[in-house]
Amino acid sequence: MKKIIIYSSTICPYCISAKKLLGNLRLKFQEKIIDNNPLLREEMVSKSDGKKTVPQIFIGEKHVGGYDDLELLLENDKLMSLVNEK
Repeated sequence: MKKIIIYSSTICPYCISAKKLLGNLRLKFQEKIIDNNPLLREEMVSKSDGKKTVPQIFIGEKHVGGYDDLELLLENDKLMSLVNEK
């Protein structure tokens, strides 16, 4: 199973929704809260090709995008296969 990383903010409703979606699927993830952390924010922007909004979600080395992108993967039955891809 691939590692899931979410760059998020404590006050972001989309971040909360993304974490809830993954939790409901019993998928473990690492959360990196970028609030008041310029180094983590810079890391997120660099890894996501310049995206500055949260959440930014990564599954393995693949940049999924934000909450809407994650939800779209789930709706199209592609999320679990991406997570379980070898």
